[in-house]
Amino acid sequence: MRKRRVVILGATGSIGDKAMQVARVLSERIDIVGMSTLRNVVKMEKAIREFRPKAICVGDPISASNLDRAFGEEVRIFCGAEGLVDLVIELEADIVLVAITGTDGLRPALAAIEIGRNLALASKEILVMAGSIVTRAVKDKGVHLLPVDSEHNAIFQCLEGHSVEEVSRLILTCSGGPFRSLPSERLAGVTPEKALCHPTWRMGRKVTVDCATLFNKGLELIEAQQLFGVPISCIDVIIHPQSIVHSMVELIDGCMLAEMGASDMYLPIQHALMWPERVGPPRKPLNLATLHRLEFFAPRWDDFPALRLAQRAGECGGTVPAILNAANEVAVEAFLKGEIPFPRIWGIVEEVLDRMGDGTPTPDLGQILETDAEARRLAAIQCAASFLSSR
Repeated sequence: MRKRRVVILGATGSIGDKAMQVARVLSERIDIVGMSTLRNVVKMEKAIREFRPKAICVGDPISASNLDRAFGEEVRIFCGAEGLVDLVIELEADIVLVAITGTDGLRPALAAIEIGRNLALASKEILVMAGSIVTRAVKDKGVHLLPVDSEHNAIFQCLEGHSVEEVSRLILTCSGGPFRSLPSERLAGVTPEKALCHPTWRMGRKVTVDCATLFNKGLELIEAQQLFGVPISCIDVIIHPQSIVHSMVELIDGCMLAEMGASDMYLPIQHALMWPERVGPPRKPLNLATLHRLEFFAPRWDDFPALRLAQRAGECGGTVPAILNAANEVAVEAFLKGEIPFPRIWGIVEEVLDRMGDGTPTPDLGQILETDAEARRLAAIQCAASFLSSR
C-alpha cells in the first residue's frame, strides 16, 4: 500500500508536533514530504533528520542559508511567504496540513486547492477571513476540505451520512477557558501569564489567549458557518468544562449526535490526515465509567462579548469577519506585550468593527487582504492610544 504523502505547514507549532506524532505512529502509512517553520530552525533540523522530507520552507533568508548548507544536497530549501506557495506547488502530495497561526496560510492553502491537493485545515483564520473564496475553490476543484479543529472535526464526523437539510442546529462545545468562573469585575486584572494557562488544552500563545477571551469560539462559529453551509443563527455554543464531548449536531427530528473522546488533538489530526480511512488501535480509549460527570451550561454572553461580536460579523458576512479577525490578532499581540488590559481586546475589536462598517459584501482576494491591512492599522492605533492613556 502506497504511503499517504503529507505536507505540514507550521510543522514546529503545537499542531505540527501532534501531526509528527501521528506520522511516527503511522510510519508505514504516512510519508512527510514537506514541512515549514517560521523561525524554529533547531526544531526543524531535528525534524529533517527524522522524517527526511523532500523540501522545507523557513521564514528568513539567513535560516534558509544555514539549512541549505546543512541539508542542501538532500532537501530543497524554500524561504518566506513565496516559498510557502512554491513548497506546496513543487511537491507531489496527497494532502496539505495548514497549521500556520493567523492568516499567513491563506495563499499556500489556495495554491494547494488550485493544484488539486486535499486540505487539512487547522488555521481557522483562513476560513474566517476568506471562507467563501476557499469553499468555492474546493468545490470547483473537486478536492476535500478536512477540518482539524476538534470541534469542527467532530461535526464533520457527526454529519457523515447526513445532508445539511437534515440539520437543525450545530452545537460547538467550549471549555470556557481559564476565567469561566471569574467574576466580571476581576477580568481587568487578568495578566498574560494567567491567560496563557488553559485548563484543558496545550496550544500556542495566540490561540490560548483567544480561548481565554472566547474569541477562539467566536472564530469557530464563523468557521462552522463556512465549512458546513449552516446559517450562523443555527450554530450554538455551550460551555462544557470537561472537553469530552467535542461538539454536537441536532437533526430536524430532534436526534442529537455527539462525538466524544479524550482532550487530545492527536485524534482529529489523525482523522483528517487518514480520511476516509479509520486507523486503529485507539491512542487513548475513553473510559466512561471514570468520567463521573459531564457538565453543560450557557456562556456568559455579557461578560465575554467575543461571541456576540463574532455572531455580528458572521451575520454581516463579506469582509466583516476579516475585520474581526485582524483586529483581534493585533489586540492579542498588544495584550501579550503588556500594552493593553485583558478586557480591551474586546473593546478594540468592537471599535474597529464600528469604524469599518458593513465592509464589502462579495469581496475578491485583493479586497479581503486590503480590508485585513486596514483593520490591523486601525487596531494598532487603538492599542497605541490605550497604552499611552494608561501611562
